[in-house]
Amino acid sequence: MTLALEQAARGLGRTAPNPPVGCVIVQARTDQDGEVVGRGFHPRAGEPHAEVFALRDAGERERGAVAYVTLEPCSHHGRTPPCADALIAAGVRRVVVAALDPNPLVAGRGVQRLRDAGIEVTVGVLEADAVRQQAGFRSVIVRGRPWVVAKYAMTLDGKVAALREGNGAVSGPEARERTMRWRDELDAIAVGSGTLGLDDPALTTRGVPGGRDPRPVVFDRRAASDPQARAWRPGAVLVTAPDADAAAHEAAGITVQRAESLPDALSGLAGLGIGSVLLEGGPTLLSAFLAHGLVDEVRVFVSPKLLGAGLSPLTAPARPMYEVQALHEVTVEPLGQDVLISGLLHDIPRV
Repeated sequence: MTLALEQAARGLGRTAPNPPVGCVIVQARTDQDGEVVGRGFHPRAGEPHAEVFALRDAGERERGAVAYVTLEPCSHHGRTPPCADALIAAGVRRVVVAALDPNPLVAGRGVQRLRDAGIEVTVGVLEADAVRQQAGFRSVIVRGRPWVVAKYAMTLDGKVAALREGNGAVSGPEARERTMRWRDELDAIAVGSGTLGLDDPALTTRGVPGGRDPRPVVFDRRAASDPQARAWRPGAVLVTAPDADAAAHEAAGITVQRAESLPDALSGLAGLGIGSVLLEGGPTLLSAFLAHGLVDEVRVFVSPKLLGAGLSPLTAPARPMYEVQALHEVTVEPLGQDVLISGLLHDIPRV
């Protein structure tokens, strides 16, 4: 299943609105020994699913084999035929599933279809790892909005930038490399109009072999941002107020998403096929997302530097300690001279 999860990771950031899924076909000699004869992953929506690619890779060696798949095989006709049927036709004897599919069109039906065909099915192997990998898909299916990951870098005394412009980055090269990997793996990258106007960021992925650029999303209630800014590229989205004049952006080919509130905006992004968002905006946007309870995961680089007067990561009003928002499933990882602290504010939806 670890190999299947590695296969699924190859589709991260590329499969929305579908989930990233991996599959490995094993010809088992004993319960503890076997040979991998097929590997596959779902590359993008509209193309065959992971099971089909793995079975193709196995060739004539799939009959009597064990299939390890990171998500329950689908049992319905979508853009492609049901994967459960493909496994049945291939003659596999056993299917090991990491996690059940929360999609009501599947939701246990794939497993039941396999069992009805006489195939042994095991569910729940490395389930937590698979669910984590499928966070965006699960969030859209269960909650109707993307999974939101807030990322920022701050000094040891809690500042994200100096008060003056042009003073350099807070974090080191290792942190920037990790950020580029996240941009490659998540569907969209979001900033506010302030960040767009101040920095004119490209919001692209750099230095990742085979990397792809996330879909830019700019939150700008007045639609006052420059429609010629570097972030505007095919697929870019402007989120603005219902009464904002966004004619210049529409003329530039930018997708305009009008919303009354941030929750409505996220629902609209899900409708555009966006399952996960890397929130890289400044303190104003981050504070607004937190105030609405829309940040699901936090990833913070802490740099061993003391800045003194500077910009704080949040503009939200002070709250008493008993109202603090505590992360869970926290990890702490050294990255060069920096430390990456990550954790969840919300559980990843399962059903």
